[in-house]
Amino acid sequence: MHVAIIMDGNGRWAVSRGMPRQAGHRAGVTAVRRTVEAAPRFGISVLSLFAFSADNWTRPRSEVRHLFALLRSSLREQSLHCFENGICMKVIGRRDRLPSSLQDAISDAENLTRSGSRLTLRIAVDYSARDSIVDAAGRLGEVPQASRGSFSYLLSQVTHDSGRMRPVDLLIRTGGERRLSDFLLWESAYAELYFTSLGWPDFAEADLEAAVSEYRRRERRFGGLPA
Repeated sequence: MHVAIIMDGNGRWAVSRGMPRQAGHRAGVTAVRRTVEAAPRFGISVLSLFAFSADNWTRPRSEVRHLFALLRSSLREQSLHCFENGICMKVIGRRDRLPSSLQDAISDAENLTRSGSRLTLRIAVDYSARDSIVDAAGRLGEVPQASRGSFSYLLSQVTHDSGRMRPVDLLIRTGGERRLSDFLLWESAYAELYFTSLGWPDFAEADLEAAVSEYRRRERRFGGLPA
């Protein structure tokens, strides 16, 4: 089962409590840890998290720097834990615009955890689904025959996502918004959508369980008729 999460509401969570936005991002890291730990218990084999979108570059430079520093330290702190628990970490999205220290942390984490088979954790950084689709479309001449499979392969190449690209089964968005915000548009063609008003820092194991339970109650027909 592939679950994707748009982790929204960190800044608003902090501001509503009289704290700086950075405090919300730090609390969000804790929510990531407990979600990653809980995911395999609910039958999740691939977990994709939207950490930083290509449009987030428009935020204040100080906030962007803080986000990258937080991501870098989290990758370094959690990579050994992931290795010991069979979790394979991958970062998808552009890398050429990221600070070199963050690029190094990404490579180190991916290399250390590449053998993990219990859970694949995909973190989207400087990611835009539309930009990725445009880039992949520009490379269609590299394959002998265009198909959904060949396009998926090209899409995985431009996003640094090695291996077979799995469709999203369940897409969760926290923070009260009800939109996809340019996240995994190709992979989410038939995803079940689940929205919650909880800010990401408040998202707990019970909330993940509730989302998965709701998903399992839905009938997925993929354009066909009920069984």
